[in-house]
Order: sequence, then C-alpha cells, then structure tokens
Amino acid sequence: MSRAVLSLGSNLGDRFGYLTLAVDGLRPWLVAVSSVYETAPWGVEEQPDFLNAICVVDDPERDHWAWLRFGQSLEQAAGRVREQRWGPRTLDVDVVTVDGVLSDDPELLLPHPGTPDRATVLIPWLEIDPDAEVPGRGSAAALLAALPAADREGVRLRPDLGLKGS
Repeated sequence: MSRAVLSLGSNLGDRFGYLTLAVDGLRPWLVAVSSVYETAPWGVEEQPDFLNAICVVDDPERDHWAWLRFGQSLEQAAGRVREQRWGPRTLDVDVVTVDGVLSDDPELLLPHPGTPDRATVLIPWLEIDPDAEVPGRGSAAALLAALPAADREGVRLRPDLGLKGS
C-alpha cells in the first residue's frame, strides 16, 4: 500500500479550476481532501495569493517516485511553466510524505522541505487527519502549535470553495 499526502497550490489564472483539475486527476486514489485555504505567497512575495489544499491518496501500485511523477503530470496538464523558484504557478503538486519514507535525494526530499514550518500545509492536513505525523519531525499538531500566531492566522479558510464533490 502507498499512502501519500499531497499539497496542492495555485496562484495564477483560474486558481480554483487548477485545484479542481488536480483533485479530479487524483479521484481514483483519493482518500480525503481538505477544504480550500487562501494564503500569502512564500519565498517570492511579489505575486498573487495562493489557494491551497491537501489530499490524502492511496494506491498499492505507486511508490514515492510514482507519486512525484504523477504530480508533475498534473502540473503539466495545468500548463505549469517553471521559470522562478517559489514563483507564481498555475499548479503546484508537492509530495509531502509517502508511507513515512525519508529521502534526501535532491529530486524528492521527504518529508517535503519546510513542511514542519508551514501552516499552509499543516492546517489543511490536520483538518483531514488530526493524528498526522511528519516523519522524523513528530506530530503535525505540535509543529503547528509551535509556529507563530501570525503564520497560523495567515491561512484563511475559503468556505465558498469546495473540492470534496468536484
């Protein structure tokens, strides 16, 4: 069995449409999908706000590399162009964790770098998995509680946008 946590983000064009494209592409393996959240950009701050969500997926045929490649194919379907690190994008699909695998391969670092420090990942993940663990780092709830209040408050629920039934 290969259970993965994937982070979805979009800040260009039809942001919600791109998240929907990703969730629909993942639908055969979808275990859970979070609500949609809006967040300020991270890294390069001179760009539009992001819509973010987390998906938990499960497929006994895929390992962590297969989830990476599938996420990249979803990004390509959304017309993503990689011009600038942390720059604007139609769709970003990050592999957060897969079955607790730890990887220091530069192409696929697991857990995804920054996960323990990003409320944009932790809040939606905890919404659908309150017992979430970041491999090698501990409880997602404890990691979130340790973040500055401003980081947590910067993750704004968008109840008007729902992916669960898309």
